[in-house]
Amino acid sequence: MTPSTVTSSVGPAADSRYKWIALSNTTLGMLIATINSSIVLIALPDIFRGIHVNPLLPENTSYLLWMMMGFLVVTAVLVVSFGRLGDMFGRARMYNLGFAIFTVSSIFLAITWFDGDAAAIWLISWRIVQGVGGAFLMANSSAILTDAFPADQRGLALGINGVAAIAGSFLGLLVGGLVAPIHWNLVFLVSVPFGVIGTIWAYLRLRDTGVRRRARMDWWGNVTFAVGLVAVLVGITYGIQPYDGHSMGWSSPMVLCCLIGGVLVLVAFVFIETWVPSPLFDLHLFANRSFTFGNIANLMSSIGRGGLQFILIIWLQGIWLPQHGYNFEQTPLWSAIYMIPITIGFLLTAPLSGALSDRLGTKWFTTTGMLITAGTFAALITMPVDFRYPVFAVVLFLNGVGMGMFSSPNRAEVMNSLPADARGSGSGMMTTFQNAAMVLSIGLFFSLMISGLSAHLPATMGAGLTANGVPAVQADQIAHLPAVAVLFAAFLGYNPVEQLLGPQLSSLPPADQNTLTGLDFFPHLISGPFADGLTAAFTFAIVCCVIGALASLFTVGRRPQPAARRLEDPEEVSELAGANLDASPGPVAAVRKRRSAPAGRDPVSPR
Repeated sequence: MTPSTVTSSVGPAADSRYKWIALSNTTLGMLIATINSSIVLIALPDIFRGIHVNPLLPENTSYLLWMMMGFLVVTAVLVVSFGRLGDMFGRARMYNLGFAIFTVSSIFLAITWFDGDAAAIWLISWRIVQGVGGAFLMANSSAILTDAFPADQRGLALGINGVAAIAGSFLGLLVGGLVAPIHWNLVFLVSVPFGVIGTIWAYLRLRDTGVRRRARMDWWGNVTFAVGLVAVLVGITYGIQPYDGHSMGWSSPMVLCCLIGGVLVLVAFVFIETWVPSPLFDLHLFANRSFTFGNIANLMSSIGRGGLQFILIIWLQGIWLPQHGYNFEQTPLWSAIYMIPITIGFLLTAPLSGALSDRLGTKWFTTTGMLITAGTFAALITMPVDFRYPVFAVVLFLNGVGMGMFSSPNRAEVMNSLPADARGSGSGMMTTFQNAAMVLSIGLFFSLMISGLSAHLPATMGAGLTANGVPAVQADQIAHLPAVAVLFAAFLGYNPVEQLLGPQLSSLPPADQNTLTGLDFFPHLISGPFADGLTAAFTFAIVCCVIGALASLFTVGRRPQPAARRLEDPEEVSELAGANLDASPGPVAAVRKRRSAPAGRDPVSPR
């Protein structure tokens, strides 16, 4: 590999036009990537109807799970490696490649010409490719911004970018609910024009302004990390499914092998990273208090946020909206509309907290934000399942406020703590923790919900069916079906009673038929058991938020110094840049160099 030119972040930071170009393009990239991480969730009923697949059949459960989680699994696995590629070959170049891959995959998702199982496999395959493009975007956007902005403006820049990243996951629900009823192909086609514009724009206007290092790819680290994390995430994915008479699959040999084997491979990965010359995960970065505790807080926040999104969809689509007269076909759109207060609270708070944290420091914003979020989870636990919407909307708004107060300062704290030549891989590590936490939250929250449903659902369903004319034997058989089928039905906004009863339904009196297939029977039936599962899941979310608040207290949280105060001599920039090329490459060398530098002369770190 030929040596690359090292550019100081001070010069580009002064380029006021370029930094706003970088911010606007990376914000578009993060917005479109995160919209597509959630747009499918709300559109799943229309997608499966469009390709003529019943996702509630046992043989099709894998299609449902991989349509939900395939994108997140891929981004979680690849984002660190792609951050390293950005450090090595140019962050803008790798980011632009990601935009192109993302756009092409969106086109192929939108022009699906298969049907049935073939269509499901086609969509899942191209969602995985789309996740590859999304991983390039997520891994390099924060690093591009950190290079382009001086430290005393990074909180605002990363805050705006973070708004796009997290608000996109909620906007995706709304966009999916709007376009999917028109035609399910629009769910994927809507990304194409933005992808084309973003790809061309990034190619023409973005440039590499930060430190690029000479380093070799850590192949052993990449392989062990990918294998280990994929195994763990696959184990979590299949652990939700029923197995051998159990309501969940955590006792399945395949699931146990994936989880145990994945953890062992990840332990081997940690040992490998201690001796390779250019590690994928620079473990020396964890000696930095802000980086370590900032990532712990981000992990806890992501687990809570991911679980909240899924439970709200189940709550609204499967229970509350049908009870208030909405047809099941209408519930995806209206559930997205009723969740808008979260997005409003987040959009109002995240940029403001990012800007204020540049002046006042980050610690108290992140800690307070996590505590507010924990309080909203407690408020949701105390609500009846058939809540009054104005109260529900206020709680959701405050949840968005708490998330917004936390997100931007947390990202700025972590990114400002990184050496300049490790921003790509460090940003990738942060995004990996965040995306892996989203997949983990699905497994954990679904498991907690299924446990809650399993405790009381059989008796409740059996009594409800027999009270409406279903023979006791058949009612008992239906009542003891796996709770995951009921949970998925609620998640998709389906009324599964007609499918569960089959031909027996037509033999019942018309009045009983109308009751069993009406809007109120199924939601009312599961609302009690659902409340048990909701309490368990949101209690866990409170614990995560409290841990996140405590971790935030241990960050440095100080106000970043302006670039001009950190590095005033232009000759120093050139000298340090040249020294960086001659030194042993990689963030390990950067950390060692930083430790040996005279006080006040930090060659690589923005802190």
